[in-house]
Order: sequence, then C-alpha cells, then structure tokens
Amino acid sequence: MHEILELVSKQRSKAKKVEVLQEYATDALKSILIWNFDDTVHSLIPEGDVPYERNEVPVGTDHTSLRREWKQLYNFVQGGNAKLSSLRRETMFIQILEGLHPDEADVLCLVKDKRLNEKYKITYDVVAQAYPDIEWGGRGG
Repeated sequence: MHEILELVSKQRSKAKKVEVLQEYATDALKSILIWNFDDTVHSLIPEGDVPYERNEVPVGTDHTSLRREWKQLYNFVQGGNAKLSSLRRETMFIQILEGLHPDEADVLCLVKDKRLNEKYKITYDVVAQAYPDIEWGGRGG
C-alpha cells in the first residue's frame, strides 16, 4: 500500500496522480483513502503516537499487509463495531500494526489521524477524481 502512495506522490501532475490511483485501485486502498479524507469517518483510536513494537523482519517474511487486513478497519471507526471496548479496540489496532511492515503501519497511523497528506502528496480532489464511485459523507453512524 505504501508503495502505491509513494508512486502517486512522485507524480507531478494531478492527472498522473489520478491515473496511478486508478491503475492500482483496490477496495483496501479506497477504504484507507475514505478513512483519511471523509470528514464523516471518525476514528475511535486515540489521536497521536501509538505505542507498538515495529515489525523489523525483512520484507516478505513475516508481515501481513493492509491488503489482507483492510476488512478489519471497520472496528476502529465510529459506527463500525460498537460492541468492542476501547481497550479491546486499541489492542486489536496495535496487533495489526505489529503485524504490518513498518511503512504500512505508518500509513495506518497517519490515516487514523487523517494526516496522510503529511507524508504523501495526495489530496481529496485527486482521490475524488480517481474514484468517482466513492460516495463521500454520511458515514460514522
């Protein structure tokens, strides 16, 4: 996931950024971008640094990925899974982070605070143009 975001960031024109996003479109990527850019999606994970141990094993050996874990993300936003206690929700978030490659964990930490554009040159306008099928707003239960 972070590779796609880096590739988008490197594009100099809005049209090229849109093209790259469309080329690598997945439900996982869209859900992360929705969490980051949709104002009606509210994170239930406390803002700021997350205390977790970075998974420093070599790439491809012992990591999961956001492509595999994205279906769990509903647990961390308002309206997702109200049955979870805050402690259980935060523990699950840390477990996912610890299973991800450090760059993917960074993406998830930025997204939960809606700060993806601090590291990657991606805007709401680019995402909305790349994915006209996304319905913005009305989330968050």
